[in-house]
This record gives sequence, structure tokens and C-alpha cells, in this order.
Amino acid sequence: MASNSCGGGSDRQMASQHRLSVIAGHLQRPSGSNTAVLAAECKGQGSKPFVSSEKRTVPRRRQEIMKWNGWGYSDSKFVYNKKGQAEFTGKRYKLSGMIIPGLKDWMENTFGATLQHKAAATPALNSSAVPPPTLNEAFVEELKSTGVPFSADAEDRVFRAHGHCLHEIFALREGKIGRVPDMVVWPNCHSDVVKIVELACKHNVCLIPYGGGTSVSSALECPPEETRSIISLDTSQMNRILWIDEKNLTAHIEAGIIGQDLENLLNESGYCTGHEPDSMEFSSLGGWVATRASGMKKNIYGNIEDLVIRIKMVTPQGVIEKSCQGPRMSTGPDIHHFIMGSEGTLGVITEVTMKIRPVPEYQKYGSVVFPNFEQGVACLREVARQRCAPASIRLMDNEQFKFGHALKPQVSSIFTSFLDGLKKFYITKFKGFDPNRLCVATLLFEGNREKVLQHEKQVYDIAAKFGGLAAGEDNGQRGYMLTFVIAYLRDLGMDYFVIGESFETSVPWDRVLDICRNVKARIIHECKDKGVQFPPLSTCRVTQTYDAGACVYFYFAFNYRGLSDPVHVYEQVEHAAREEILANGGSLSHHHGVGKLRKEWMRETVSSVGMGMLQSVKDYVDPNNIFGSRNLL
Repeated sequence: MASNSCGGGSDRQMASQHRLSVIAGHLQRPSGSNTAVLAAECKGQGSKPFVSSEKRTVPRRRQEIMKWNGWGYSDSKFVYNKKGQAEFTGKRYKLSGMIIPGLKDWMENTFGATLQHKAAATPALNSSAVPPPTLNEAFVEELKSTGVPFSADAEDRVFRAHGHCLHEIFALREGKIGRVPDMVVWPNCHSDVVKIVELACKHNVCLIPYGGGTSVSSALECPPEETRSIISLDTSQMNRILWIDEKNLTAHIEAGIIGQDLENLLNESGYCTGHEPDSMEFSSLGGWVATRASGMKKNIYGNIEDLVIRIKMVTPQGVIEKSCQGPRMSTGPDIHHFIMGSEGTLGVITEVTMKIRPVPEYQKYGSVVFPNFEQGVACLREVARQRCAPASIRLMDNEQFKFGHALKPQVSSIFTSFLDGLKKFYITKFKGFDPNRLCVATLLFEGNREKVLQHEKQVYDIAAKFGGLAAGEDNGQRGYMLTFVIAYLRDLGMDYFVIGESFETSVPWDRVLDICRNVKARIIHECKDKGVQFPPLSTCRVTQTYDAGACVYFYFAFNYRGLSDPVHVYEQVEHAAREEILANGGSLSHHHGVGKLRKEWMRETVSSVGMGMLQSVKDYVDPNNIFGSRNLL
């Protein structure tokens, strides 16, 4: 693979390029392209992408299809119709267009949220409320000569000034606009990024990389104390698969590609990465690398650090990349581990070589109901101990099971309704499961059909030893698909004075039950102590399993009617919950990252010496703090 670094091509690079052009004849590349492997060619320079750019999800002006002050697509949202029934709009999801009869009652019973109390969001962005841009004119003039597209439009700037933390979205709904980028630039390829970074260094402007915008760590917020011109470097137009290597099962990909596009386009060639974070519809490959992301199917495919073979990143000191694509190297500390988790503080990730797999020939969903959460956790522990976890296995506590049940769409068939009632009777009456204690695990198996069926039997046999009962494929599939629409519920909640958020941790197996119990109790205690007038929702699920522990997600929400500053109360409760997590042996984050939201705990997490090491890397790679997001450090 080629390396187009800032310094141009040396004799050694030219010789290497020649060798690569000889040995890389098996790579799938754009039809009609030359035989050299020029991975960093720009679209604007006449090369043809391996993948048609017409198929990309994210347009340059994201506001054309996405909400400016909420989650996801503009045409998709939970609403109450004229009959007072909850429904999900749009046509993009399996739930779209369906009535959800149980959601209204669940909202009322859980939060005391009624249709009579509504908190409407600001319907449209008021451009006059956006601070005017502070432009570095010398930078702008030189940028024009590069041909890289840019904008100082208010909508473009506001859209890239935030991620999806509660306080960020709540402020936007109220029409409150803080510090935003002064300009947005859209590089088309690696060499465009090189030009932008060189100009930023020359003119001392601040760069904040922007991928999918799904951050939940305040990583995209502009530091209010930053006096330089802030440029949002939007990688969304760097969205090509540059080549696929079928012999080595790898693909070389531009880092701005969105997760769903990457999987869809690989699928067309019969491949996949298998990396499916909850945010995969909108998050980018570069964002996954920059935050050390994890996916729902990591049990088979691994986390992002297991999938990455090679990374190219542009820094103020030049381009970082390894010289080969060997599967493993013993060459001192792995430089990839300076890049993965760097959260935009060192440079811009432009290209990534990843492992790929053939699309699995067979998928099967499943679910298991357990008498209680304790037996469910014990089952997951045994599955992990025997190293037989399916692609995805996730365990919901009782509160979350009820929440998921409230999202069940209206059934059109009397027979289906009868079967649902029969299952409920069998589990609660015949088997004696307490409806207020039972919990459910959802499963996804992938692979060869024969092996999947053998694997399924093994997991269900283990579950039976812990009192688990098979609960059907439909529940498993519905639980997996709900992952992609649950994020839309927060917007509905805020429409009716309910605010909420999720956060996660990783913890050793012997601490899972304690951390779940103690953090949920701490949330309830803190809400009461801070004057929340309605009982909060405090719930959890186990989402990923390992030999030595698991990832645990917590969800909490409350009705904020009567509070003068609900976001401040929320932040106090979340802060206390994070303190409880750390006190119970949990990590600062399993995969959401640190950003600015959690960096106060970094020294405690990695030690003073560890912080010094990270700071030393930052000081060398970016001595003038060009990448000035102030994340992590």
C-alpha cells in the first residue's frame, strides 16, 4: 500500500511503491484505475472510488436529512398521535409507522409524564443567535487555493459544535448556542487533510476533527476559552473503500465512512467487518478508532483494536503510519495504541486497513428468560468461562425488560396476541417466574448453519442450568433491532419533561452484581436528595462479556417538572453515579471514551505517571496544540 506523507516521495518510498504495485495485483480496486496502489488519491484528482459516492448516507449539509437538536433522521421520531397513541414516524426502521400501545402508559406510570405537560423544543435554528465567526483571513485565503470545500454558514457550524450529551441537546432545544466552530472544512482525501493541517500549523488555528457527531463525552464541544479561530474538520466526504484484499481478508478504507455504509458496501462484495456499535448508523470509522469503540458482535469479530491492521494519521509533525501490514509486530510499544483512544487530540485519522470476513451464511436470533438478574448474570459468566458466547448476548434487568415490553408494537393478528398471552401465562403462572423479578437475555448467532445450531444448543443448555427458559426468536430479533430506535426516545421524553441518559463501564465478574445494585441505588438516592419530585428510572444491562469481566450499561431518567435547573441536577446525579462505579471497581469507560466529560478522573484511572506519558506524546506530536479540543488531558 502506498504512503503519501507530507514530505513527498523519497527514493525508498518510490522503490516501496514499485514493489507494492507488483505484489498487489490481487486487490479489488476501482475499475479503470492504474495498477499502482495509490490509496491516498483524491476524488477530485480523477480517481474512481471502489464504491460509488452516490451511496453515502451523510451529505455535506447534514441538516438536510438529520435533526439539528435531536437524535437521528428528521423524518424519524416517537410522537403521540391525535388519539393519544404513541407511534414511530418515517419509513426507515421496522418500527416505522407502527403504533406502540404500551408506551404512553409506561411513560405515565414510570415518570408521571402526561400529555398535559409538554415542553416544546425550539422548532428551528435562529441564525442570529449564533455568534459570528472569528476567521483567520490568511488561513482562509490559502485554503481557497487548495480547492478544499469550506463554509462559515451558521447551520453548518452549529451542527458540528456538539455531540449527543444530554446538556448539549437540552441547550439546543432551548435555542441556546454557545461557542461554535468558526468554519467547517470538508477534505476529500488524505492529501487534503495534509494541506489543511499544514495551513493550520502555519497560521495557528485550532482544528477539531468531526466524524459522525455521535460523541457522548463532550468531545466535540468547542473550548470556551479558545481565542483562536476554530475549524471543524468534517471527514464525511472521505467515504471510499479504496481496495479489498480477498487473499488476506483486509480492506483499506477512508476514515470518514459511516458504519452502515461500510457494512452495506462490503456486503455487496460478500464481506463484512462485523463491527456494529449501537451508533453504527451515524458514527464513522475514524471515530471508532479515535475512541476505542466496541460493537454488539464483538464476541466473534472483536473490538476495534482487534480489527485494525494499519492506521494513517496526519499530525502537526507529519504522518504516522506503519511500514507494513503484518498481522503482528514486535517493534517496541505499538504506535497504534497512541492513536486509538486519542480522541482528536493528536491529529486526524484519514485511512484505516481493517480485517474483513465473508458475510455469515446463517443468522439466528434467540432469547432466554431467567427467574432473576442474579441467575442471568451467572449464566453469562458460565458462557464466557466456556468461551462459547454467541455473536451478541445481552442481559436486561427487570426494569429494562418492562421498558422493552412497553415498546412492543401493536399486533395485527389475534393469533399472535393469543400466543403472546400463552407465553406470559406459561412463564409467570406455570413456571412461577415473578413478573417483577424476571429478566431476559437476547442472543444472536452467526456463521455456518450447522455450527450455529450446535452453538445454540450449547448456550441454551447452559442457560437451563441457571433456570433459563427459551423465549423465542422474535423477542431476540426485536430486542436487537430496538437498539437502533431507543436513542430516539430521549427526544420524546424531553417533549414531556423527562430527561435521561445512558453510561457504561467495564467490571470484573465478581463485581458485576454489586456494581449494578449499588449504582442503581445511588441514582435513586441522589435524585431524591437533589429534589427530584418523581421516582426516577434506574436500570441496567450487561452488554458485552469477556473472560475476566463484562461491560455494564446503566440507564437513568426522571421527570424534571418543578426543578429550576434540571440539567445541573442531572449532571450532579451522573457525577455521583460515576463516583459509585469507580468505588465499586468499574472502569471510567468501556467504549464511550473520556472527552471533556470524564477527564477529571483520568489521573485516578491511569496514574500520574500515565498522564505524564500521554502529555509527553501530545507535547511532541502537537507542541502548539493545533488539535485543541482539550479532550483527555
